[in-house]
Amino acid sequence: MDNQDIKGYLQQHNTDKIKFAFADIDGVLRGKVISKQKFIDTLEDGIGFCDVVFGWDSNDSAYDNIELTGWHSGYPDRQARVDLSTLRNIPWQDDIPFFLADFSKANGDDLPSCSRSLLKHIIKQCKDMGYHAEFAQEFEWFNFKETPQSLQQKQFTRIEPLTPGMFGYSILRTSLHSDFYYDLFNSLTQFDIPVEGIHTETGPGVYEAAIAHDEILKAADKAVLFKTAVKEIAYNHGIMASFMAKWNENLPGCSGHIHQSLWNKNKTQNLFHSTDDADNMSDLLKHYIAGQLYCMPHILPMYAPNINSYKRLVEGAWAPTTITWGVDNRTTALRVLHPSYKYTRLETRVAGSDSNPYLAMAAALASGLYGIKNKLSLDIPATVGNGYKNISNGVLPANLYEASIAMQHSIIAKELFGDAFVNHFTQTRLWEWRQFGKHVTDWELKRYFEII
Repeated sequence: MDNQDIKGYLQQHNTDKIKFAFADIDGVLRGKVISKQKFIDTLEDGIGFCDVVFGWDSNDSAYDNIELTGWHSGYPDRQARVDLSTLRNIPWQDDIPFFLADFSKANGDDLPSCSRSLLKHIIKQCKDMGYHAEFAQEFEWFNFKETPQSLQQKQFTRIEPLTPGMFGYSILRTSLHSDFYYDLFNSLTQFDIPVEGIHTETGPGVYEAAIAHDEILKAADKAVLFKTAVKEIAYNHGIMASFMAKWNENLPGCSGHIHQSLWNKNKTQNLFHSTDDADNMSDLLKHYIAGQLYCMPHILPMYAPNINSYKRLVEGAWAPTTITWGVDNRTTALRVLHPSYKYTRLETRVAGSDSNPYLAMAAALASGLYGIKNKLSLDIPATVGNGYKNISNGVLPANLYEASIAMQHSIIAKELFGDAFVNHFTQTRLWEWRQFGKHVTDWELKRYFEII
């Protein structure tokens, strides 16, 4: 749609307001509801938005260690540009028109902290190499019989899951809240986030959903919107949904696995598939895997961006800890699937459900392309059996500090994403580590209060 098409659409649907949003560095959607006229007036030049949204963390505490913005700059407005192709209506909010925006510029001088702009930059590199990238992200998340108010009142203790017990793939458990279960499927599809499947995972009140694959930017848009949409739909049922990577030490974590394949520009040939290989893996796919394995320790915070992310990346918890790959092996960091020509793909299993989909997909694609550009050989053998025990190629950094320092000083990370993004992003992660380090936890009180 162009500007005239959008104006016609808004007139035809007799709406007096629209909603737009963009993802901050954490993947949290920030936005506004504005009048139809205000929206039309900003179609040409964009709309000003206070850049504090890139100068504070997920809890709105201002960073003191970044250059992009701050008290030193006065937190000015930055021009956000609405992507008209992202138009959809929100079925659970009176079908209000909704758009995604970013901080891209025609001259390429994008805001370094804008994750959607970064992904668009990587996609251009992919297209220039002659490839079309098809991606999808699947999510696990826990649902609770809570409200924001009840959690505050209980100080995030005695949190009550939606259902009890460990019931993976249970048809029975979803019947307890079938109105919510089917509303998720139907409303998400109406919101142009087609769900391939949804089911319970192992754990109390946990669901998993797979989003249908699409061109990578559209796939990332859908993944970002999925998380907020699920939370909003859950609110309407008196339920809270959490995409925290690991909310309970005794339960499995929540993944955000990324499925990906490269096709020719006409989208008629899956370039990851080859009949000349026993596992139907093309040489291109092998280079792509080699690139991801090589780059993974340099860019891990883009997959695991929070303190809590690393509580998920532990042995035996259905999340990887080693730099490994395998064919249909769920204990490795990378899993090759080749059920058919059409669905031959790579699954990157490191990303958690708490990841920013724009950054996680940018990391996967950029590192895979790095392997192709440099014709990296896949010298690491496929892991057969328990990938947690295969440490021959190294293990993943153990916490956010180690991972962020490694990325901050990585020549590879800066080659992939540029100095400005790497410097800004890693400073925000190191800020997160500092906030955690200052906090006195319940564990410390219980352990040291009396006995020391």
